[in-house]
Amino acid sequence: MREKELRIALVCYGGVSLAVYMHGVTKEVLKLAEASRAFREDEPAPSGSPAAYHRLLQSIRRHGGTRLRIVPDILSGTSAGGMNAVFLAQALLTGRSLDPLTRLWLDCADSDVLLAPEARPGHRFSKIWAQPLVEWALRRPGNAVSRTVAPETRAEVRAKLSRLMRSRWFAPPFSGIVFSRLIDDALTAMRDQPPGQPLVPEGHPLDLFVTTTDFRGYRAPLHVNSPADATEAEHRLSISFRAHGGEAEMAARPELVMAARATASFPGAFPPLVLSEIDELAEERWFEWPGRDLFLRRIMPHHVHAGDLDSVALIDGAVLVGAPFAQAISALENRPASREVDRRFVYIDPHPDFRLGGMRSETRPIGFFTAIFGALSSIPREQPIRDDLERIARHSADAMRIRGIIDALRPEVEATVDKLLGRTLFLNRPNADRLTKWRRRAQQAAAERAGFAFHSYAQAKYAGILDGLANLICRAIEADPPEQTAVVSSLMRHFEAQGLVTLAAPGGGANDDAIAFFRMHDIGFRTRRLRLMARRLAPGDIGGELEPETREIAREAIYKALSLYRKLEQIEALGRDFAGIAEQVLTDPRAVLTAIAEKRNLKDTDPQVDSILADGLSPLPREQRRKLLLTYLGFPFYDIATLPLLGARGLDEFDPIKVDRISPEDASTIRPGGAVASLRGIEFYNFGAFFSRAYRENDYLWGRLHGAERLIDITASTLAGEGVVPQEEIVAIKREAFLAILEEERQAKLCRSGLIERLETEVRERLG
Repeated sequence: MREKELRIALVCYGGVSLAVYMHGVTKEVLKLAEASRAFREDEPAPSGSPAAYHRLLQSIRRHGGTRLRIVPDILSGTSAGGMNAVFLAQALLTGRSLDPLTRLWLDCADSDVLLAPEARPGHRFSKIWAQPLVEWALRRPGNAVSRTVAPETRAEVRAKLSRLMRSRWFAPPFSGIVFSRLIDDALTAMRDQPPGQPLVPEGHPLDLFVTTTDFRGYRAPLHVNSPADATEAEHRLSISFRAHGGEAEMAARPELVMAARATASFPGAFPPLVLSEIDELAEERWFEWPGRDLFLRRIMPHHVHAGDLDSVALIDGAVLVGAPFAQAISALENRPASREVDRRFVYIDPHPDFRLGGMRSETRPIGFFTAIFGALSSIPREQPIRDDLERIARHSADAMRIRGIIDALRPEVEATVDKLLGRTLFLNRPNADRLTKWRRRAQQAAAERAGFAFHSYAQAKYAGILDGLANLICRAIEADPPEQTAVVSSLMRHFEAQGLVTLAAPGGGANDDAIAFFRMHDIGFRTRRLRLMARRLAPGDIGGELEPETREIAREAIYKALSLYRKLEQIEALGRDFAGIAEQVLTDPRAVLTAIAEKRNLKDTDPQVDSILADGLSPLPREQRRKLLLTYLGFPFYDIATLPLLGARGLDEFDPIKVDRISPEDASTIRPGGAVASLRGIEFYNFGAFFSRAYRENDYLWGRLHGAERLIDITASTLAGEGVVPQEEIVAIKREAFLAILEEERQAKLCRSGLIERLETEVRERLG
C-alpha cells in the first residue's frame, strides 16, 4: 500500500468580522486531522464530520491504493485570522476542541461586549446633545447602514452603532484588556478540557506565524555601498512559534495571548497593545511567565537592545501584511519526511471580490474622507498575493526544470557508473560493505571528472553547510543569540585558519580537508540523494514497474534511512548541554563544530543507511534494483550538475507545491453565488457580524460547510489521475459531512435551530 502525506500550510487572511467564517473553516481543518489520525491508527470513525472524512480516506485507499495521512503543520495568520491560527495550532498539538474559541466568537465578538467599560453610555440619554447628529448620520438618505445592511437587521445595527458613536470620542471605543481577558478565557477553557490525542506526528515540527505591526518601528540596517550606516524604519513584525508533536503546548499562555491580541488590534477600534497590558493580565490571573525575557528577546531583539520595550506599541498585522504567505514559505526548509509528501498551500479568503465596500465599482467621485480611509486602511489591507503565488510558482517551475536536467543526464550517468564499477556487480544482492565501497568510489570519480565545474559545486556546498550550521547554532542559543551573519563569519575565519579555503585538489576532485569537512557536516547531500531515490519510486517512473507491495518495501527502506539523517538535523539530537557549548561560537568555534560532529557522528550513520538500503532493495526484481542503485551511486554526478543552479536548498526542498483557496466563491455545492449569497458579515464593510449575533451564527455555519466541501476536494485531489475517487462518491461524502456538521451544531445549541433547519433543508433539496 502506497504511503503518502498531505501536508497543509494554512494561511488565514485578515477579514474583520469575517474571521467568524474563517473560524468555521479552521474547525474543519482540525476535524480532518482528527479523522486522519483515527484512520492511521485503524480506529473506528469518529462522530460528526470526521466520519465523512474517514470515509473519504477509505475511498482513497480503495480506489487509489494509497494510505493518506493529513498533517496541517504550518499555520500563518494576520489580524483576526491570526487569532484563528493561534487557537488551531494549540488544538492540533494537544488534540483538544476548538469549542471555546467558537463561544468566544459567537458570544463575545460583539460591539456591545467589547466596548470599554469606561466608554459605555451610562443610559439612553448619554450625550443627549449628540443623539440628533447620530440619528441623522444613521438614517440620512444613502447612509452606510441603508446601503450595506439587510433591512431585517438595520434596527439592531443602528442601535449598537448609536451606542458606539456616543461612547468616548477621540479614543478607541473597545477595551484592550477586556479583549486580552477574553482571549485568555478561551485558552484556559481549552486547557481545562480533557486531553485529546495529538494530531501532529511525534517529533514533527508545527510552525505558527502571527503578523503584527510595530507602530513606532525600529531602525533596520541597509546593505548599501555608501553610506555605511544607512538604515530604514521597519514596522513589520512576525511573532513565530515552533513546537513538535508530543509537546504539551504551543507556547506559554501569555505569549499566545500577546500574539492574538496584537495581531487583531484593528486601528481605531482597539488601543495598540503595549507590554504592560500583558504584564497586568499575568499579575491579575496569577500565572507565571518565566520565559518572558527570552520570548521578548526572540521576537523583538532590536527593542531589547535599544532598551525601549516599554514604548513598543503593536497594532493590527493586516495594516502591512494582509496575506502572510511569506512567513509560511519560510518554514518549508528542513522538514522531516518519512513518506511521500504532497505539499499544499491553502489560503482562506472569505470575500475575494470585496473591493473597499464596493466603492471601486462606483462612478461617483471619491470624496475627501473616502480617499483618506482607503489610503490609510483599506488599500494596504488588500495587498495582492500575486507576488507570493508567483514565488511559489517559480519554486515549482524550478523543480520541474531540475527534474528535466536529471532525466537528460540519466543515460550518461548510468553508463559512467556501470563502466566504473562493472555491470555484473549489480546483478547480485548488494550488502552493506559493498554498497559503502561503491558509494565512495563513485563519489570520488564524480568529483575528479567534474573539472572546473567542481569548484562552483564545492563552494555552493560549503556555503550551504555553513548557513545550516550557523542557523542550528543560533537556534540552540536561547539567551541573546548572536546574528547569524556573525556566526557564519566566525566559522569562516576558523576554516580559513585551518586552510579550508581551496576545496579542490590540484589534480581534480576535493582535497583531503574538504573531504573530511563534507563527511563530518554535509547532511544535505545525503538527504538529497535519498529524496531522489524516493522520487524514482513514483508511479510514472520505476514505481510503475513494481508490484505495489514490493514498491512500498523499497519506499519504506528509503524513508527509514532518510529519517536517520533528518533526526540528526534537529537541535534535540545534539543534547541538552549543546546550548552551553554553542554560546562559545564567536570565541571558540572549533569546540562548537567538534561537538556537532561528535554528536551527529555521520561516520557511523552512513554504514547504517547502506545496510538499510541493501536489505530494503533486495526484494526488488534485478533490473529495478539495478536502476535504484545506479541512482544512489550516481547521485554525485547529478548533484554537481544541479546544486550550483539551486543554491544550498538543492533538490531537497524543490518539490512542486500546489496552492488551493477556500472561499465562498469556490464552494457552490449547497448554494451558488459566493459570499454575497451566503455570508452576512460582508455587510457594513465587512464589519457586519460585530453588530449581530445572527450574522455570526450564519457565517460560522457557512465557514464549516464551505470548509468541509473544499477540504474534501483538496484531499481527493492528492490522487490526481492515479485511481481517483468517482465524483458521485465525492458528492455523497460531502452530503454526509454537511448533514453531520448541522446535526453537531444542533446538539451544541450555540446556533438558532431555525437557521440549522433551513440549511439542512437546502442540503437535502440540492443533494437528495
